[in-house]
Amino acid sequence: MSDASAPRAGWSLGVLALGLTAGFAAMGSFGTVQDSAKAELALSDQTLALVQGVAAAVPLALLSVPIGILVDRRNRVRLFLGLALLWTLGTLLTAFASSTAMLFVARMMTGTGTTGALTAALSLGADLYPPSARGRAMLVMTLGKSLGIAAGFALSGTLFGMIPGGLPGFSGWRAVHLILGAVFALCLLPLLTLREPARREVAVAGAPLREVARELWTRRAFLLPLFIGQVSVVMADNSALIWAAPVLGRHYGLTPDRFAGWMGALVFATGLGGAVLGGIAADGGQRSGRRGGVLIGALVAAAIGAPAALFPVAGSVPLFAFSMGVLILCGTVTGLITSVALTVLIPNEARGLCIGLFIAVAGVIGFGVAPTAVTWVSTLLGGERHLATALALVGVGTGVASIAAFAQAIRRAPETPVR
Repeated sequence: MSDASAPRAGWSLGVLALGLTAGFAAMGSFGTVQDSAKAELALSDQTLALVQGVAAAVPLALLSVPIGILVDRRNRVRLFLGLALLWTLGTLLTAFASSTAMLFVARMMTGTGTTGALTAALSLGADLYPPSARGRAMLVMTLGKSLGIAAGFALSGTLFGMIPGGLPGFSGWRAVHLILGAVFALCLLPLLTLREPARREVAVAGAPLREVARELWTRRAFLLPLFIGQVSVVMADNSALIWAAPVLGRHYGLTPDRFAGWMGALVFATGLGGAVLGGIAADGGQRSGRRGGVLIGALVAAAIGAPAALFPVAGSVPLFAFSMGVLILCGTVTGLITSVALTVLIPNEARGLCIGLFIAVAGVIGFGVAPTAVTWVSTLLGGERHLATALALVGVGTGVASIAAFAQAIRRAPETPVR
């Protein structure tokens, strides 16, 4: 569909964004109500870190690369639809989880479906538009992702406040996921209208996997620091999104229904702003003609976001909200710019594998290591009462690492996707 009409491309891009909205809402829905689940199932913070982080990291580590290979070689639309079904079933299974193991599997399904679908969506979106407009295409999908993260906070918290006693046979947090699962099932219907587009910027048509891997290996001096920079940002952002609700509850005395609304609005507003700024910065960086110019905006955002990671120890709820908003905005900017960089500097036949590798590494470290690292640090500081300080330390440390890594990636960036 390389020559598809603008309306058709716009519709397809909008449907992909809607799918990502549902997926990331499913992935984030548990975080807002996790303390309620903790009380009912007698979980510790370490167990919550496993359910929220490692449950997403393990399948990502095992499946992201195979999914990336499928994205490069098979029908991406069918793959996206199957992964959407997976996150929907994971959300419903969360409502029925009667043990830690069952809850762990449910969150694994949700995380795998969402992040795997992101790989397919980025590849599909890149082929809907030429490179000169790719920043704007990635902007729309980033908006879908940001709206989903915001909805994960807002919908689950609002529903929890509306039905604090739950539904017959379902406690409050279970009822929330039962309702959300039904909503996500309806979101599957528009995905049936998608059609597979033609692939652009193919350096070696039908290249064997060994050749594709060699394409990536020759760009290792660029990809390795880019990996480190973006994964460091993911660590800070995921830790913030996973532990923000417990920090607000334990250190600021707020219940989910008192912060879900403004937290959801904050995540969406900063995600919207970050997507717009990231799209403008990515396209502007490409027009500059400078080597690695597409990544300059990511470096600036990382430098601004690092001190904003101190939000958990801000001392007041307004300052907490402002600083966390800056962190999420900057994380959205770097994420979008990194996505654009991969779609314009990596040949098409290697993009799915490359994005899959990014998601696998980010899954293991960003989801598996980062949330658990916060609990490790809090334990070293004296226990769960030090959660806010531990979250701030992990966020600032990863922020500093991202600055150095993005600077190196700019210096090592290739000139074109096929050279």
